[in-house]
Amino acid sequence: MKVRVSRIRTAATAFGPFLVFAVLVGITHAQNPVKATSKIPSPELIGELTKQLSVTPAQAKGGAGALFGLAKSHLSTADFGKIAAVVPGMNGFLKAAPSAASPAGGLPGIASVAGALPGGTSGLASTTQSFQKLGLSPEMVGKFVPVLTQFVQSKGGAGVASLLSGALGGG
Repeated sequence: MKVRVSRIRTAATAFGPFLVFAVLVGITHAQNPVKATSKIPSPELIGELTKQLSVTPAQAKGGAGALFGLAKSHLSTADFGKIAAVVPGMNGFLKAAPSAASPAGGLPGIASVAGALPGGTSGLASTTQSFQKLGLSPEMVGKFVPVLTQFVQSKGGAGVASLLSGALGGG
């Protein structure tokens, strides 16, 4: 009987930490399903854009992604992180944005001068090009901004919305 109890204790000692680890990993995955879907752009935001602006879901994703990309380029990592934290699927939006050619037809010297102009002319020009690739007029850039800002404010408050608005030239 002593030998059997000894073997059970040895087995429990050897496998106990593994069992605890496995249970903890399972609980963590069960409580955090967002990681698996973090690349899927927010259906709520896409719905707002399509409803308010009469655009397709692909145009909504790409246009939002282009503007979020512009904001990301103008903000510190910490500040953009605050925006990304309240927009589900931020990576999906950023990936949906069409790449735009550099301003001034790809001439690096001209592009750097345009980027140094007040008001971020370079960023707005590339965003306009992204919108045109999506089949959207340049005027739609100005229509997307308030919808995005309102969404961010509803999810993260006025401070986070102010970061986005400032990065997009609206404040």
